[in-house]
Amino acid sequence: MFRILPVVDLMGGLVVRARAGERERYAPLSHSRLCRSPDPLEVVAAFQALHPFSDIYVADLDAIRGGAPQSAVVAALERAFPQLRFWIDAGFADDRRIDAFLASCRGLCVLGSESQTHATLVARWRQEPRIVLSLDWRGDQPLGPAELFQRPALWPSRIIVMTLARVGTGRGPDLGALQAVREAAGDAEVYAAGGVRDAADLRALARLGCAGVLVASALHDGRIGSRELAEFA
Repeated sequence: MFRILPVVDLMGGLVVRARAGERERYAPLSHSRLCRSPDPLEVVAAFQALHPFSDIYVADLDAIRGGAPQSAVVAALERAFPQLRFWIDAGFADDRRIDAFLASCRGLCVLGSESQTHATLVARWRQEPRIVLSLDWRGDQPLGPAELFQRPALWPSRIIVMTLARVGTGRGPDLGALQAVREAAGDAEVYAAGGVRDAADLRALARLGCAGVLVASALHDGRIGSRELAEFA
């Protein structure tokens, strides 16, 4: 099954439009065909009205940039949408925060490579079934410890290939990077993130062997709608 995960990028308690990884320029969501408000609860409700998604990816950009985690927003989302599984990237970089998340939330904990100073944290947690590793790139530059990119033995059972420079740009996914990770990942699931334009990109990623994809702009802009999503249900 090819899984499509809508993305919620949180900053200051609101959903923002992500583009090219330039976080200082992100602005609250507007001009969406799905909803009129950047309120996270309304955005997720709009996604669910479009299609019965099972999983939603949430990037807590405040926490990723070193600020306070938006834990109350995440808790509110889990209460409001008990049928959904949330994948949370909140700049996790120590055991204490991972333990606290796994104890208090039911979703998946995403360890972004850009948030890591060394590979040992990922290595310690790789066997935990609720851990996801996001291999983050900016252009051709891997972000984070080189060991995380060079040693597939450290990877958990789910991996995101996050090409930040393509996020929100409609440039298309980085099929070359995805192919390389897919070939190295063995039985692990590989998810694409960044640049998805339309249903043709979804089909290309499925053919490549990806387990799924993270997407936001193409949903808000109407380039991927309920008819296209039904093809992958």
